[in-house]
Amino acid sequence: MAKYVVKRIAYMLVVLLILSFIMFMIYNMVPSNRAYTDAFNEVKALSKVLSPDEVDAKFEELYLQYQRKYGTDPIFEEDEIGNKFIRDSLNKVGRYARWMGFMPLYDGSFNGILQGNFGYSYDYQKDVVEVVPTPMWNTVKINIWATILALGITIPLGIVCAVKRGSPLDQGVQIFTVVGYSLPQFLISILFIWIFCSKLGILPPSGMKTPGSNYVGMKKFWDEMYYFTLPLIVMTFTSLGGMTRYVRASMIEALSLDCIKTARAKGLKEKVVIYSHAWRNALIPIVSLVIGWFLGIFGGSLVIESMFALNGMGKLMIDALRNADYDLVLFMQLFYVGMSLLGNLVVDLVYGMVDPRVRVNK
Repeated sequence: MAKYVVKRIAYMLVVLLILSFIMFMIYNMVPSNRAYTDAFNEVKALSKVLSPDEVDAKFEELYLQYQRKYGTDPIFEEDEIGNKFIRDSLNKVGRYARWMGFMPLYDGSFNGILQGNFGYSYDYQKDVVEVVPTPMWNTVKINIWATILALGITIPLGIVCAVKRGSPLDQGVQIFTVVGYSLPQFLISILFIWIFCSKLGILPPSGMKTPGSNYVGMKKFWDEMYYFTLPLIVMTFTSLGGMTRYVRASMIEALSLDCIKTARAKGLKEKVVIYSHAWRNALIPIVSLVIGWFLGIFGGSLVIESMFALNGMGKLMIDALRNADYDLVLFMQLFYVGMSLLGNLVVDLVYGMVDPRVRVNK
């Protein structure tokens, strides 16, 4: 087991390195020059008190300073006779090496991801690691509750529908889940806002807390839950369809196995047959989906966060892309890539626990 885990971690690091290089190169193809923009804006304020030659000299000085700050200053090569020139391909690879911390900066120091520097957010004017925690915590809070509610409803509901296959209850649930599965999330959000806010007036349409409030302790918790209730209802409703049908299909397949027929022939109670034998067999294909849901608590929903004015990871990602804040974008995408790779490892390990036929020691 330990050998397998070490091999998988090594594989994950290689994949993460390759994907980081690809993402870095893609974003470096976008025509954006923060160093030039910042230097130009700073010199513009001095243009009235300096001569044109002084402005040009000051701009060159500031431009180089900002290039060094952002790690985009040019990397020179020398030809056979000592003339220095810039090779564009080397600069792109060199900037990536600096960003990762493989290559020193202009002053000889190493200050990249490997050294704990994940970049600087131009939009928020602070380090990336200082920007992400608050939106991520907001996203985790609401997604944990949504995941618990969804699993708490869909798993029992899927089991009941499978056991009572073809009954009016099963048919009604199937119609309900198809409707929930087919409607887009933003349309369901609008519908529920109209019902619970406009018509009933029992829930707030947006926000994360009562304006002007400074609650602490349990008052703060219940105030947040009051504002989270409507987004939670929408997120739970939209996730019922797919998961319920998946659990139902897995249970129906498990109930048709020969081992289940044998258990019933031995006279075991139906509850024992369903929950001790059939459910364990049905759990095997569901494991990956359930673990994916739990790992997904770190991912934001652009639709939900936009509709209900929530400050989460989805909104942060879109704002960063819109404002060309690529250090922030790269950090978030690397984080999600790492979570996906970790999720695959966890799924494989859990498979070995729930299914004795699976071995993960090689």
